[in-house]
Amino acid sequence: MKVLLVNGSPHKRGTTHAALALVGEVLAEDGIETDEFWISNKPIAGCTGCGSCFKTGTCVFKDTVQEFQALARDYDGFVFGAAVHYAGINGGMKSFMDRAFYSNRGPEAVRLRLKPAAGVVAARRMGTTSSLQIFDKYFELAEMPIVSSRYWNALHGVDAEQAQQDEEGVQVMRQLGHNMAWLLKSIEAGRVAGLELPADPLPRVATNFIR
Repeated sequence: MKVLLVNGSPHKRGTTHAALALVGEVLAEDGIETDEFWISNKPIAGCTGCGSCFKTGTCVFKDTVQEFQALARDYDGFVFGAAVHYAGINGGMKSFMDRAFYSNRGPEAVRLRLKPAAGVVAARRMGTTSSLQIFDKYFELAEMPIVSSRYWNALHGVDAEQAQQDEEGVQVMRQLGHNMAWLLKSIEAGRVAGLELPADPLPRVATNFIR
């Protein structure tokens, strides 16, 4: 079993990386493989609503979103990390999530559907809970079980070194790793026992409220 740690911060080795690394350390202790995927600090365009992904299941822009989508099928779970900017996830990660999830369509939806996911955020001080709520909206629409910890998944500090002093935040990240590992193993045990996945989703019904 493998988990992909997605680092959405513009700083490759900053506080977001520190949070993901803590989760990854515990997953390794519990026998789960991990890889970290950095979305880079290059500008990431937002979704333009071109509709190309309706046909292909893949975003039309050739950047780290396509790289992620090519990898995602091979992973059993995901932890998405972001820096907190103005009480929300940083802009590059927001564009990345919009396009990665909006284009997760049709047969390609198996990349994410029913795979456990969690969001983690890194902040100097405030805006963590509102940022985590942004992450959860993506997971809910993609039918991904959301993994929780013993508190909200946030680590505080202005850099990776300072973040290690957030003892509660460190504990939260470690518990998140244990909970993710337990859920992955539970899913695998169910599969071995012959428990089938839920039926494929019905064709989407989109209701407009203005006529």
